[in-house]
Order: sequence, then C-alpha cells, then structure tokens
Amino acid sequence: MDLEIAQNRIIDFIRNETCKAGVNGAVIGISGGIDSALAAVLTVKALGKDKVLGIHMPESGLTPVEDSKDAKTLADWLGIDFQNIDISGIISAFMAADPESVSADRLSMGNLKARIRMSVLYLHANQMNRMVIGTGNKTEILLGYFTKYGDGGVDLEPIGGLYKTEVWELSCRLGIPDSLITKPPSAGLWAGQTDEADLGVSYAKVDEILKRLEQNKDPETILKTLRVSAEQLNSVMNRIKRSEHKRKAPPVPQNFSKKA
Repeated sequence: MDLEIAQNRIIDFIRNETCKAGVNGAVIGISGGIDSALAAVLTVKALGKDKVLGIHMPESGLTPVEDSKDAKTLADWLGIDFQNIDISGIISAFMAADPESVSADRLSMGNLKARIRMSVLYLHANQMNRMVIGTGNKTEILLGYFTKYGDGGVDLEPIGGLYKTEVWELSCRLGIPDSLITKPPSAGLWAGQTDEADLGVSYAKVDEILKRLEQNKDPETILKTLRVSAEQLNSVMNRIKRSEHKRKAPPVPQNFSKKA
C-alpha cells in the first residue's frame, strides 16, 4: 500500500462525504488508542480543527488512567474541542432500571457500554449538525470485532480500508505520539481485556491471513505459506462467517406481489 495515496484518499473521502451530507463538522470518540487517534488526525486534516469535537468516554474504576491522559494529549496536540464524559452513571442508571441486567454476562455488558458511547456521540452530533466518525479498521470489520450498533454505529468509517498493521504504519508516518502506537490494542470493555488475547492470534498474523483470503487463497496454501496453526486459521475464518450480519443492513422479506 502506498501510504501517501491512502492518506490523501481518506482525507478526500471525509471531506466529500461530509460536504454531500451538508453537515457542519464531525464528532469522534477518542479512546486513547491508536485507531481513534488516526481517525481523528485524518478528520482534522480533512475538515480543520475547528470542525472536530473529540469525546472521551471513560468508565470510572475500569478505564486506565493512561488512556484518559493519552486521549487528552491527542486532543491538545490536534487543537480540537474535547469533552470527557464519564459513562459510569449511565451504566448504573440502566442497571437500576432493568434489574435483570445485574446477571448479564461480561460480553453483554461490554456491548451495552459500546452502545451507550454510541448514543452519547450521536447526541452531540445531532445537536451540532455533525457526522459521527467511526474508528474501525479493516481487520476489525472483517472479523466482526466490533459491537453492532455500538462502535459499529457510525456515519463514516474513514480507516475501514486499512488493516490494523497499516493503521500503525500510517500513524508512524503522521507523527502520532509513540505512546499511542505502542500501546496494546484494547476495547477497554472489561479489566485486562486486550484485542489480541481475545482473538488468540496477533494482528500481524491476522492481517496476513486476511490478505490471502482476500486474494482467494485456499486454506491449505495459507497454512503452507504462513506460520499459523490450523486452529488459528479456522478461528479467523469462522469469525468472518459468523459476523457477516454485522456488515450488512438488516434483511427484510421480499416478493409480496401475487403470483401471476
């Protein structure tokens, strides 16, 4: 991939799509991780710092202090408006309103938090006549490694065409602070959670698998050319298959016309 071409095309994409929508700017969730950092940098280059609002949404007692510091550092570096909104009270209110939520499993609660964050972003976007900028990369989208109507609920996915390893490469090129680039990727939905631990394989290997699948290489060839196990390859392929519904609009029944 030519990183300069990718960078310019993403910037043009953001500028053109927001112009077509007739909005005044963008709102983006800044987690303190590299994906949101890169998406924010490219959005500022496309629209200007005065038209971008960054929102950090920590959960007290769970979100690492380093993430909150990195989010604020990024916003200051970019010179954009920034808000820090603790979602702990929203989570507590939800659980108080629905007693059954007390017994919810870890994944369900994690998805709830992602959907709360989505709602906060859209509240501000609606008030300001702006679009919500997504921070999902191509690797996450293909694997379905996002919450449907949570972090997947956005208006634009500017870095959705970049594999995770390409996100790191472009971030280095743009001079994004090293603390963000070297940090272990995490959705921050529960204590100690990391992306690569959830996936059971490194992003470097996942991207190599995905690239070969995109080239229509058969599983046997992939196993021969990459240092991955059959279990890891099957895990990636199963994630793609199971998450197909996340990448499509909700299906609707068809053909209501009477038979001739």
